[in-house]
Amino acid sequence: MPSHPPRRPSRPLLAGAAALTLAGSLTACGASAADPNAKEITVYSADGLKSEKGDGFYDKVFKDFQKQTGIKVNYVESGSGAAVQRLARERTNTKADVLITLPPFIQQADGKGLLDTYRPQGSDQVAAADKDPGGKWVSVVNNYFCFIYNKKELAKPPATWQDLTDHRFAGKLQYSTPGVAGDGTAVLIKALHDFGGQGPAMDFLKKLQANNVGPSSSTGQLAPKTDKGELLIANGDVQMNYANTKTMPNQGIFFPAAKPGARPTTFSLPYAAGLVKDAPHADSARKFLDYLLSKPVQEEVSAIGGGFAARKDVKLTDANAAALAKIMNGVDIFEPDWNDIDKNLDTYVNAWRTATGS
Repeated sequence: MPSHPPRRPSRPLLAGAAALTLAGSLTACGASAADPNAKEITVYSADGLKSEKGDGFYDKVFKDFQKQTGIKVNYVESGSGAAVQRLARERTNTKADVLITLPPFIQQADGKGLLDTYRPQGSDQVAAADKDPGGKWVSVVNNYFCFIYNKKELAKPPATWQDLTDHRFAGKLQYSTPGVAGDGTAVLIKALHDFGGQGPAMDFLKKLQANNVGPSSSTGQLAPKTDKGELLIANGDVQMNYANTKTMPNQGIFFPAAKPGARPTTFSLPYAAGLVKDAPHADSARKFLDYLLSKPVQEEVSAIGGGFAARKDVKLTDANAAALAKIMNGVDIFEPDWNDIDKNLDTYVNAWRTATGS
């Protein structure tokens, strides 16, 4: 079984992106920049791959990596944009060794000169669309944007964007804030694609605002609310929402289509990793990046993390992989132009704020 669904051709997103608003962060102790030989590294990462129960993908990877190499991983979790903001603030006194975040924020980090060139072992097996041609970053866990719904309250999910404007969802729908949350920014990117540009997308999002609860800096906070029925509809991503179905069984994953009769669409939203420029423990960081893309680790991506392997030569056959393939069946995958998005997101976020009054 393939590790992720085949890409289907679709028109590119003619748009762009840039700065972010700082999201709240949960920090752990970082490695000391004063000792380059210390057997530790510090990873700044977007949330989603570490479990509160200690049984997530990162939990196992960090533990196994330390066991094999003696190198401890200090983990600093934040929103997708917050990690880049923090790296930029620390430019003259770099604390992090590895950055793992979602597009377009990994591209933003590169644009700010925060990443160094390194092509990890195994990166030649990652699709060209999922890595930087200049070697600044590479996807380590593939993922896709989605919405979620409460399966207990709704017999079936909404089929189209327009269905989300139904009055029954008034005060029961929420999506995380574009420009702040990675998945919230993805809502904007998908709307721009599905509606064919800024004008139609903003017209729709203005209409949708009548049902929207309001801003949320964290997408992860919306899943438990949806599971409990406080919300009926929220945004998310396949890896995160599938992984937490064990503890939140009432949430279901869906992908709204642009219009009735159209196929549902989504796009790849991978966890992408890069070596931080002037990393205090660069040699150990390179070993960690190699480890993340090693076959044994990639073969655990779905079984442990509920995600999709980044390597094309890894075929996942576990029960989670089968369930994920079923979720993605019949969904068209489009490829945003991330470089354009990285240049112009401010324009779209500002247009969204104007349209929604947020």
